[in-house]
Amino acid sequence: MMTYPLLMLGTWEIVAIVAVVLLLFGGKKIPELMKGLGKGVKSFKEGMNEVEKEIKDAGDDTYKKEEK
Repeated sequence: MMTYPLLMLGTWEIVAIVAVVLLLFGGKKIPELMKGLGKGVKSFKEGMNEVEKEIKDAGDDTYKKEEK
């Protein structure tokens, strides 16, 4: 069984991590970082949807060829 160490963090560990991030990047830079992260996640999801569609279309084409 695989454990996820990130899920085992306590409240004080999370507070410490947030404080370090604030000290390193500052309050003004964090929204820009989150915006970039959001765009990256959106782009990844769109790419995954395209791949799934291509796989589905390829399967449909194979099925149509077998019918003929």
